Amino acid sequence: MADETEVTVPTPEASRPNPRKAREGTVISHSTDKTAVVSVVERVRHPKYAKTVQRSKRLYVHDEENKAGVGDKVLVAETRPLSKLKRWRLVEVLERAR
Repeated sequence: MADETEVTVPTPEASRPNPRKAREGTVISHSTDKTAVVSVVERVRHPKYAKTVQRSKRLYVHDEENKAGVGDKVLVAETRPLSKLKRWRLVEVLERAR
């Protein structure tokens, strides 16, 4: 009866009811150890005037190996709170600063 059944082991990421957020931004500061400040620009449409408006946020990102430098384009993902301000972790450096 139980032959030929496939068993899939759920990964921690797959078992989540909603996926973690991911953002792309530019590193604006890397003066602290294992932390980078990333500026993320969001383009939204104004509800009344229907014009595209840019809004930026500063995200404090956990960078374990201090890989990111100022001016780099990076991919960050949402994570559990790591400190008072850090709620994001560095996934990868997409493009190095020139």
